[in-house]
Amino acid sequence: MKLYVTRHGETEWNAAERVSGITDIALAPEGLRQAELLAERCAEAGDIDRIIASPMQRAQMTAQAVSRRIGIPVQTDERLREWDYGAFEGKSRKTPGFSEAKAAWGCKMPGGESVFQIVQRAYNVIDDVKAQYPDENVLLVCHGGICRVIDSYFHDMTLDRFMHFFMGNCELRVYEL
Repeated sequence: MKLYVTRHGETEWNAAERVSGITDIALAPEGLRQAELLAERCAEAGDIDRIIASPMQRAQMTAQAVSRRIGIPVQTDERLREWDYGAFEGKSRKTPGFSEAKAAWGCKMPGGESVFQIVQRAYNVIDDVKAQYPDENVLLVCHGGICRVIDSYFHDMTLDRFMHFFMGNCELRVYEL
């Protein structure tokens, strides 16, 4: 079983380096182009049996591009929504305190979620996918924060590696389950 994981296409806030956790933003024109290229890569892989996406429109738009190309409907899983960055939503990624708040694993972002909360959500999705679809290859369409946590499910991560993990828009990673 393979678990394919991708981050949604680019939004205007991504391009502007603004924090866009639970703010529901559509794809920018570049993001739509990226989603079509992702769809082609998924078609070339030829072995995706199921698509599960975050309910947020940027992930849904990306997943729908893949769905149209490979002919598989999109399922939605609320647990794949992005990290709630609380008071940092909409601010620059360089805002003082943002990196430190991200690194405080057991503490909630001011008005948002802790790393432990998103780890619980993301790990539960992976465990459920393994249990429910053991003979299928599944594509998860989600967000940068969730992709970071998914990578930690498969690889040991120091705090430094966790903090510096980056997944590009519509980058496609494959994990063996």
